[in-house]
Amino acid sequence: MLAAAVFCGSQTGNNPLYEQHARQLGTLLAQKGIRLIYGGGKAGLMGAVADAALEAGGTVTGIIPGFLNSRERKHDHLSETLVTESMHERKKLLFERCDAAIIIPGGFGTMDELFELLTWNQLQLHHKKVFVLNTAGYYDTLHAHLNHMYHCGFLYSNPADEIFFIQRPDELLQYLGNNE
Repeated sequence: MLAAAVFCGSQTGNNPLYEQHARQLGTLLAQKGIRLIYGGGKAGLMGAVADAALEAGGTVTGIIPGFLNSRERKHDHLSETLVTESMHERKKLLFERCDAAIIIPGGFGTMDELFELLTWNQLQLHHKKVFVLNTAGYYDTLHAHLNHMYHCGFLYSNPADEIFFIQRPDELLQYLGNNE
């Protein structure tokens, strides 16, 4: 079974489309038979993507550090839950267990996870596809800044070769192929 790690916020943000897209993504992954791997929380977009995947009959693995059990309100109804000692161990397991990563709106933690994935790609520690769901233009300025970094000579490869920006969850279908 293919697995996609979804990195996102433990809050829903102030645009209802963020949560709508998170739920659509969870449903889409379940319908395509792709295991969802994520941060293990039941709050915010994390909870929305997991709940939607579960409601659609999907398999969901949550990976959460013990100290975040109460803060991110650990989801208690997942297919599998792994509790780690640290954030670093969490990220390592998320990266190891996924075949691709999908970034949806989030805050500092989401950016940390995205940039670590991109760094590992650049260092050729892995070659996992990274998708950025740019809901309502949330990541427009990030996209522009990544291009700026490349054109200023600070990136070894064009970010367009490593990161696929999409506007809607269903755009993933062109990359997933027929996984049924």
